[in-house]
Amino acid sequence: MNIEILAGTPSSVETPLLVLPWCQASETEAERPAAELDPLDEVLGLTLTRAVVGGDYRARRGETLLLYRVKDSGPDRVLLVGVGQRGDLKAERLREAGGHGARRAAELGVTEMFVWASPEWLGGVVDLEHASRALVEGVVLGDWRFEELRSEPAEDDHRPALQALSLLVPKAPAKKLAGSGAALGQVVAEAQNYARELAIRPANIVTPRYLADEARRLGEELGLKVTVLDREEMKKDGMNALLAVAAGSDEEPRFIAVEYSPAPGQRPLVLVGKGVTFDAGGLSLKTPAGMESMKDDMSGAAAVLGALRAVARLKLKANVVGLIPAVENLPSGHALRPGDVISSRSRKTIEVLNTDAEGRLILADALNYAARYEPVALVDIATLTGACVVALGKEAIGLMGSDQGLVDEIRVAADRSGERVWQFPLWDEYRELMKSEVADIKNAGGRPAATITAGIFLREFVGSVPWAHLDIAGTAWAEKAGPYQLAGPTGVGVRLFTEWVRGRAG
Repeated sequence: MNIEILAGTPSSVETPLLVLPWCQASETEAERPAAELDPLDEVLGLTLTRAVVGGDYRARRGETLLLYRVKDSGPDRVLLVGVGQRGDLKAERLREAGGHGARRAAELGVTEMFVWASPEWLGGVVDLEHASRALVEGVVLGDWRFEELRSEPAEDDHRPALQALSLLVPKAPAKKLAGSGAALGQVVAEAQNYARELAIRPANIVTPRYLADEARRLGEELGLKVTVLDREEMKKDGMNALLAVAAGSDEEPRFIAVEYSPAPGQRPLVLVGKGVTFDAGGLSLKTPAGMESMKDDMSGAAAVLGALRAVARLKLKANVVGLIPAVENLPSGHALRPGDVISSRSRKTIEVLNTDAEGRLILADALNYAARYEPVALVDIATLTGACVVALGKEAIGLMGSDQGLVDEIRVAADRSGERVWQFPLWDEYRELMKSEVADIKNAGGRPAATITAGIFLREFVGSVPWAHLDIAGTAWAEKAGPYQLAGPTGVGVRLFTEWVRGRAG
């Protein structure tokens, strides 16, 4: 998508669609539109004033109204998108407004659109750079479709795609700041769409070897160092927990390391993403209902690759390593059995009570492997526990960690990126639930505090490095569409990781 910044007034632009974020009037504010929109109201035959003053349009969050031009010049259509009360306005509301605009553009079949990006119009609550970033992210994310596996486009996708977006600012001096935010938003949103594409492709395409090849392709494109270990190399390295999970599948496992190193001598940040390309549960077989969605069990891996794509394209001055343990978890005569005791790269032994609690097993070896980089901080991301969905639903990422300072950094990055997190405790008392009678630790502690005990398990393999864990079981896949989100993979974690690295890079 071509994105540019233009200075002008809403009434002066020639475009098939102008999107106008609209704040809900408070009790102390005038109901009618601001005087700066009088020329636009004329273009629309005074329907703007009638809709607002008459109360037909209240600008509630997500409420839209499409108005049409009656004059000979100006925008053909104006889409009002409600962002709620001005005092409650945040970047996420503008991201949603951009998404609503993109979705309406798709319905109308227009190939270009304008978005009014005036911080004064929005009351100065969100500065222009952040507003521009959020609006662009919303449009790029809202415009995403996945059609590559169809023999022909779906019936409702025959209309032309959105090709150009213009952010309209009031004055020319504002173009530089808006352009900075827009450029950042485009890179990050495109990286999130890239993660969505990886997660939505079926498991007969996205295998562990496919992920390894994709990492290599990304490395060639962006100048990243990529190392891929095969089964024999992992065996030599002692990744026995990972290999135990992979034993039930004919698909070869892979361990992928992607390194972005623009700052020589600087200790890296390490991101670890769970890469189970299909999870049948192993011998602890899942029920058939919903098993087809288990292709998304590599959403953590997709988030890591997407974040590295964004970080490299933004040329951030921080070394980042992405680690992806990639396997399939299937039942067979070679599969891991409930009750088995396996070793791990750290040499700790694990009693496997549930083969469907496999993500923590492959992450155990990956987290231990991360120590070789001497990271300044270590964060893993995984579709880890159904219990996290029970606790937080689809609205928030479960967060926990060994270092409160790092956890607080992640929380700040989450707030700034619009990807919400909620912290769980990792009190030592929970470790009692993970005690095994025959091994150093067991891989499942039962139903009580199941999200937390999964984090307790991972903590055993981290060592002394500051570490945080993100459970995206509830947020990796959307059951219904949102303003900038189709039903399906969300690419969650890409914006959060990118914002965290940006903060670390200064």
